[in-house]
Amino acid sequence: MDLSVMFFGADPADAGGTGGHAAKYDDILAIARAADRLGFTALWTPERHFQQVGQVFPNPALLSAALATVTERIHLRAGSLVLPLHHPLRVAEDWAVVDNLSRGRVGLSVATGWHSRDFVLAPEAYEDRRERAFRDLELLRRVWAGEPAEFTDGTGGRVQVTPQPRPYSASLPLWTTTSGSPSTWEAAGRMRTNILGATIGQTREELAGKIASYRDAYDAAPGRPGAPPRGTVTLMAHTYVAASDEEARERAAGPLKAYLRSYVAQTAANKGGPDGGAAALSEAQLTALTDFAFRRYLAWGGLIGSPETCRKSLADLAELGCDEVACFVDFGLGRDEVLAGLERLADLREGL
Repeated sequence: MDLSVMFFGADPADAGGTGGHAAKYDDILAIARAADRLGFTALWTPERHFQQVGQVFPNPALLSAALATVTERIHLRAGSLVLPLHHPLRVAEDWAVVDNLSRGRVGLSVATGWHSRDFVLAPEAYEDRRERAFRDLELLRRVWAGEPAEFTDGTGGRVQVTPQPRPYSASLPLWTTTSGSPSTWEAAGRMRTNILGATIGQTREELAGKIASYRDAYDAAPGRPGAPPRGTVTLMAHTYVAASDEEARERAAGPLKAYLRSYVAQTAANKGGPDGGAAALSEAQLTALTDFAFRRYLAWGGLIGSPETCRKSLADLAELGCDEVACFVDFGLGRDEVLAGLERLADLREGL
């Protein structure tokens, strides 16, 4: 099993100001250098807009370009890129730059987008965002391989264009991001992309069923340019490895609960959610929800504990059919704690 490092962001509401976000980027660079040195497979950076959670991640291509200059071997992946917010040709151009800077270390996980506020950048793309994402994913795959695409130019005429610069790699490793919907797992298999999911929000049995349906759909699908014979299942998990279970839970409890409170409030404010945007949650409701979520992470799906506890959790995920765990490390712990946890996590790779 591969182990990667996932950034997602946990910032207090007043994180900006003089030096605030600059310090966060310093932390990201330090963690990236350590992950590269310790032999982790990839660095995943998200795309987030206009929210407290993930304030420093508006553009994974831009940040990955910086990471390419301070790392040597670790892969640099968007996890995730909200494709309906972007012209696919621009995505191809931006990531081709990163691919050249990194000498072929890029990968993209494509997301449909979920929060209505993100689509301030492209309001016309919100209603059919799922269809746009899957359509443009296939186009992105083709133009990366050098196939011209036809578009309307400034005069209204149709022209064929090929994005430049040409990428370093002949094919683009692609993932599809899922928030848990079984239909997205199956769609990823039909498109023959890898899949980026999460352990949270579902039982072990539910996750096993989704992985099986993905494998079946992938095996039955026709070949795609650059698609591997077998898709990679990558699962995100909140991660902090400490010397003991007690230490891990004590140190992670405050930061992770604060992160979860912010995330729950953000989800409730999504006008595109199933209820059209919930009313503001009370303090008691926020506390109850975050306490429940934290206990659930400790029970299953998280990597918060001693090396032995986390080794057992990783073995369990491998048995389910997981190929890679994207370890979500920046949920509020300090830089030194994150780096110490990565050192312990790196020692667990033996035998996985």
